[in-house]
Amino acid sequence: MTLSLTQITSAFIVLFAIIDILGSIPLILNIRSKGDSINALNASGIAFVILVLFLFAGHWMLNLFGVDIESFAVAGAFVIFIFSLEMILDVEIFRNKGPKGSSSIVPIAFPLIAGPASFTTLLSLRAEYANINIIIALFLNLVFVYFVLRSTDKIERFFGQGGLYVMKKFFGIILLAISVKLFTSNIGSLL
Repeated sequence: MTLSLTQITSAFIVLFAIIDILGSIPLILNIRSKGDSINALNASGIAFVILVLFLFAGHWMLNLFGVDIESFAVAGAFVIFIFSLEMILDVEIFRNKGPKGSSSIVPIAFPLIAGPASFTTLLSLRAEYANINIIIALFLNLVFVYFVLRSTDKIERFFGQGGLYVMKKFFGIILLAISVKLFTSNIGSLL
C-alpha cells in the first residue's frame, strides 16, 4: 500500500477517458430538458461508492451470479449502444420511470459514470496498481465529474442550442464507437 504519483496519474487518465463526463454533457442536458433535475453531489457520491464497491467486490459479485467480466462488458455495450442511438437519431428509447429526481442515480450515476466500461477498467487497473492509488485517481475523477455536473447551465449557455445539438450528434457517434469497441473486444472470448 504505497502511494505512487505515477500510478495515480496513469489511473486518473485511464478513468478520465473511460468515464468521459465531457462527452456525456449532451446526454445530461437532454435529461435536464425533459424536466428532470440532476443533483451533482448525489450523482458523484453514489457513483464513487458504486465504483469503490465494485473495485473490491466486483469479481465476487459477478461470480455470485455466474457472470464473467466479458459477458458483463458485452451487456454494458448494449446499454451504451442504446444511449448512443438516442443521441444520434433523436429518439427516446430509455424512459426513466423512477421516482421524481431519480435521474441523478439512473442513468447518471449508473450506468453513465459507474457503468460496465468503468467497472471493467477498475478490475484491469487493480491487477496493475495499488488500491489506494486507484481510489485516489477515482476520487479526483469524480470531483471533476461533480464540477461538470454543477456547470451544465454555463456550458449550455456557452455553446447555445446549435452547438449543443452538434455536440450531441458528435458524442453520440463517440459513444456508439465505444459500445462497438467494448462489444468486439469482449465477444470473441464468449464465442
